Amino acid sequence: MKSSSMRKKIEAPKVIYEGWMVRYGRRKIGKSYIHMRYFVLESRLIAYYKKKPKDNMVPLKTLHIDGSCRVEDRGLKPHQGHMVYVLCVYNKKDSYNRITMAAFNIQEALIWKEKIELVIDQCQDSTTSDGNKPFVSYKSTLGHQRNVSFSSDHESLFSQDEEEGQQALLERRKTIGNGPPDSIPDWTQELESGLLNQDNSIQAYSGKHWRLVRLQNGLRIFEELLEVDHLVCMQPHSCSKAMKAVGVVDATCEAIFELIISMDCSTRFEWDCSFEYGSLVEEVDGHTAILYHRLHLDWMPKYVWPRDLCYVRYWRRNDDGSYVVLIRSREHADCGPQPGFVRALIESGGFKISPLRSRNGRPRTQVQHLMQIDMKGWVAGYFPSFQQYSLIQMLTSVAGLRDWFSQTDETHPSTKIPIMFNVTSDSVFAKKDQVAEELDVQPTPPLSQIHSGSKHSVMLDEDTDDDEDQMPAHELEGDSVKLEADIKQNDQIDMSCFSGNLRWNDDDKGRNCWKISDGDNFKIRSKNFASDKSKVPGGKPIMELVAVDWLKDMKRMDHAARRHGCAVQVASEKGLFSLVINLQVPGSTYYSLVLYFVTKTLVPGSLLQRFFDGDDEFRNSRFKLIPAVPKGSWIVRQSVGSSACLLAKAVDCTFIREPKYLEIDVDIGSSTVANGVLGLVLGVVTTLVVDMAFLVQGNTPDELPEQLIGAVRVSHLELSSAVVPEFDANPSAQEDCQIQKSLP
Repeated sequence: MKSSSMRKKIEAPKVIYEGWMVRYGRRKIGKSYIHMRYFVLESRLIAYYKKKPKDNMVPLKTLHIDGSCRVEDRGLKPHQGHMVYVLCVYNKKDSYNRITMAAFNIQEALIWKEKIELVIDQCQDSTTSDGNKPFVSYKSTLGHQRNVSFSSDHESLFSQDEEEGQQALLERRKTIGNGPPDSIPDWTQELESGLLNQDNSIQAYSGKHWRLVRLQNGLRIFEELLEVDHLVCMQPHSCSKAMKAVGVVDATCEAIFELIISMDCSTRFEWDCSFEYGSLVEEVDGHTAILYHRLHLDWMPKYVWPRDLCYVRYWRRNDDGSYVVLIRSREHADCGPQPGFVRALIESGGFKISPLRSRNGRPRTQVQHLMQIDMKGWVAGYFPSFQQYSLIQMLTSVAGLRDWFSQTDETHPSTKIPIMFNVTSDSVFAKKDQVAEELDVQPTPPLSQIHSGSKHSVMLDEDTDDDEDQMPAHELEGDSVKLEADIKQNDQIDMSCFSGNLRWNDDDKGRNCWKISDGDNFKIRSKNFASDKSKVPGGKPIMELVAVDWLKDMKRMDHAARRHGCAVQVASEKGLFSLVINLQVPGSTYYSLVLYFVTKTLVPGSLLQRFFDGDDEFRNSRFKLIPAVPKGSWIVRQSVGSSACLLAKAVDCTFIREPKYLEIDVDIGSSTVANGVLGLVLGVVTTLVVDMAFLVQGNTPDELPEQLIGAVRVSHLELSSAVVPEFDANPSAQEDCQIQKSLP
């Protein structure tokens, strides 16, 4: 009976866990790649497939799991501006036999890590029951060795001989990179050591001790007590001391950690009022990175230079589920002093994110934010209020975290860190302004624009896996090749030949102008949307926005592309394909905001090509708008919203198909609801910044993930700047047009 049962188990292995994950690695030319792969974890095996397995499908790669296997946490790795959480499953007896996988959020990565370690434990238990040497799980050692997780990434490189020479009782330890750099003080351990050693009066003062100094925005603000302060408790406040803010956030530790670790401006601006800009200078390993950070401080900004930072950041996840983020200033050759900024100095700082008991079914987390910083410059020395004001402004970001999670349904925000390119300032320029910087006077020259092409555009220490050789390269690329082909087709479009009467201005403070909005500001359907309803940042659009016209007339302006000399006619002469979106605004005077999107070719069989050449029913069911109002009154933001909508279900759309372009006339006045919102918006349009993204909705797996057609940001539009167009009066010009009008 026993052998029969074992035979049955082998014939039908039990699936422990399965789902889509990211296949992550590095090519021989040095560039990173990611592919969506379907991973399956069984009782003795982990494998992944190009798609969800059916029948007897052969996996791309497999790894047999036994008691010698380990799950290595490789931490965060950058890929095209996004961060992925990388795990490596390997066998310590054969370090070259491994599978590297990644997830876009740490929660999913932790689930896989837990499931795989559970299988390893079960394999070890069965080995122990057979009379072999026991294996000690890391969980059994927590009581007498708290920091068993402090091991190196290089642990996986032990040879078989070294493995056999180790102790019989092995400890499986969670890796946290190469450990924190020696230059970074771990203030979280100092606190613990102070609590654990209170019986010894000398050791008790070795850690930091804190005094509550204020309550602000629902936070407790503490100030460091030095040794003299602890004995006398009468020392006046000093701006050079460390301070920390402590608050409770209704969210999981993982969600808070992902938000803190991200440098995405569009999201960080919503909770961190001291943040101006941040980017990655160098990735040391998956847990350690060098970052550049500009502070936004509003203490007499007309007279005081802005501050920036260059620091090393290290993070880890403790055994109790808490996260620790440690930071400290560090010099870097590629992040020298910047003209127009004073380089502040972080002596110690970071976050500790600790789970609390849930309340009413909602997760709760304690967030501690510590900062000990020298703002530098003569102002910090002569005006202590500047130092303390700036420090409090940074610490109150904990309240921003709390409010952000209380007002959003986002459970796992996208983790992004822009790559910082070569910003080393010119030495001659730095010497010229050295005296002015010491005086802390407002600079006259602006900070140079950051240029691309740095050696840090790709930073990766991953070893290349060999599973790519198991199948042809064009098959392995799969959907990624299709996605990259659609994007690269716009690389060589000459933008100088296009123009519109609404001017382009890339300055965020520009007025009566347009710019290309960051596609990552919009959430679109992911590859797995059909199964888990997940969404991802939009990324780079597949068409290029080349011009915008702002027109007015006494009647509605249909078929704007027939206007002589407009951008679509220029594109047609150059053999390019165009999509024209004509947003028609009704009133005593009719207005039209006309957007011109251009691409070199329509990829045969692509969703965009099917949209161009499809019928009106297909276009109506797929054309989608995602709006947003980054700047404007609360009532306007609430009225417009930020949810994606199928335009043809709300307003009338007219489609005009010509050989080289498709125009979509959107009659906003055809909807009573849209008309009401529009009346509200037009009254304050000069105060608004509006984002719009357009796409074709993907429904089936082969149409996912979705891709943005294009995105635009219109800033502080002036009604008086609209021009009266001159349309071609020859009616024969429209005879061959295929006009398709649809009602919602």
